[in-house]
Amino acid sequence: MAKARRLKRRKRRSRRWIFPLALLVLLAAGYAGVHAFFRPLEQKPGGRPDVVPVQGGHTQNPSEDLTDKEAEALRSHYERKDSFYTILVAGTDGGGGNSDTNILVAVDAANGSIYGVSIPRDTKARINGKNYKINAAYALGGMELLADVISDQLGIPVDYTVSVDLRGFRALVDAIDGVDFYIPINMDYDDPVQNLSIHFSKGMRHLTGAEALKVVRFRHNNDGSGYGSEDIGRMQTQQDFLKAVAKKILTPASLTKLDDFVKIFQQYVETDLNLGNLAWLGGEAISIGSDGIDFSTLPGNWKSPYIYLDLSETLAVVNQHLNPYVEDRLPEDLNVPN
Repeated sequence: MAKARRLKRRKRRSRRWIFPLALLVLLAAGYAGVHAFFRPLEQKPGGRPDVVPVQGGHTQNPSEDLTDKEAEALRSHYERKDSFYTILVAGTDGGGGNSDTNILVAVDAANGSIYGVSIPRDTKARINGKNYKINAAYALGGMELLADVISDQLGIPVDYTVSVDLRGFRALVDAIDGVDFYIPINMDYDDPVQNLSIHFSKGMRHLTGAEALKVVRFRHNNDGSGYGSEDIGRMQTQQDFLKAVAKKILTPASLTKLDDFVKIFQQYVETDLNLGNLAWLGGEAISIGSDGIDFSTLPGNWKSPYIYLDLSETLAVVNQHLNPYVEDRLPEDLNVPN
C-alpha cells in the first residue's frame, strides 16, 4: 500500500498575472466580445430536487411533508448571492478521453473578485455507483456529467462550462511568438503509445506552443522521479507558466493579435456562454484586475490510486471562495466519497 501523503492546499498570491487557463481564455474571448452586446450571466438553480425556484429568486416546496418553518429554512439555505457565478473549465486533448485539467472558477462581480480552484484529476468520484478518478467523468458523459459530479461533491451548482482543447493552448502560445519560462525541474519522459517525448533541462528557455504544452503536461520522469507530488507539482508549473503567458498577452503589442485570439477561441473552445456573456465576463475581469484574482487547489490525501478530498478543509474552501449561496454550506451539503 502506498504511503499516504498529505496534499496541503497551495494558495499563491501575487500583485500581477495570476491567470489560470480558464481566465486567460475567457479574457481573450472578452476582448472579442467588444463587437457584441454585453449580456450579464444567469444563475443556475441549485439545491435539493424538492425545492423548486420561482420568479423573484424565491422558492416553493411542493412536498407536504415539510412544515412551514422547515420549508422556510430550506428556502433560506438555497438563496443565492447577487452577481455570483460559477464556471467549470476543463482542458482536454480533443480525443474524447478524460479531462486533463479541471478548474472551478467563482466570479463574484458584486465584491470584485475571481477565484479559481483546481480539482486534481485523481480525485476520487462515484459515478453511476462505481469508483473513478474524477477526470473520467468527461470521457463518460462530457462536460455535463463532469459538472454534475463536481457539483454533487462540492454541494454547489455549476452555472456554466467551458471545454478547452489543449491544442488551443499551443496555438495561443504560438500566436504570441512563444514565451520565456523557467522550467523548474529536469524533465525526461517518453510515452510511445501517445507518441509523446518530453526532454527539457531545468532552467530558463524560450518555449514554442508545442514545447509549452509538453512542459505543462509533464507529471514525472521515466524513472518515477520528478515533482514528488505529480498533479500538485504540475498544477504549480501550469500556474507559473500562465502568469508568463498573461504577462505577454496583456501588453499593447498583443492588441494587434486580437483577431488571432478570436479565431483560436472559436476553433478550440466549446462553452454554453454566448458571446454577449463573454464580453460581459471579459469586462468584469479587466475591471476586477489582477489584485482581485487568486487561485488554489482542493485539499486532500493521496492514497493510491486516488486523492481523497478532506471534507472539513474542502468545506472551508467552498465557503470561503466558491459558495454562491448566502448561507454557508454544511458538511451534509457535500458528497465527498470516502
